[in-house]
Amino acid sequence: MATENAQQPAAGPRQSVELDSAATLKLLGSVSLGRVVFTQHALPTIRPVNHVLEDGDIIIRTHEGAALTSHTRHAGGEGVVVAYEADTIDPDTHLGWSVVVTGYAHLVTDAAEVARYRAMLRPWMNRTMDYTVRIRPDLVTGIRLTSAPGPDGGHEAS
Repeated sequence: MATENAQQPAAGPRQSVELDSAATLKLLGSVSLGRVVFTQHALPTIRPVNHVLEDGDIIIRTHEGAALTSHTRHAGGEGVVVAYEADTIDPDTHLGWSVVVTGYAHLVTDAAEVARYRAMLRPWMNRTMDYTVRIRPDLVTGIRLTSAPGPDGGHEAS
């Protein structure tokens, strides 16, 4: 049975090159969409969101009733542990990069900050987003997917 969206394998092998924290944050700041990962009913949950990066912190907006809004509203101390992932990987060549940030999410409560972020970050969903969440990175990792060296030491054609 053939599938309608069968993928052709990428040309040549790939290798994963680790990036340092500065490079990963620069890449994260170069895109506006990512995925926030948090726990809901003791299970991992992933939501696509848009973001801005400010002073190394990830800023997203949420709405009343969102699980992440509720979790951050009731979090004490350090906040809620989350992961945030963004990437740009070409679907044909499988070349690109991926960044994962793990840290603590807090609800932003200062009215001036909320207003500033509201002006900076326009949600892509057609929904009122009254809350702002700041993710302070604790662990930042990233990889770049490149063509692997061929048998002669040169890179395979992509």
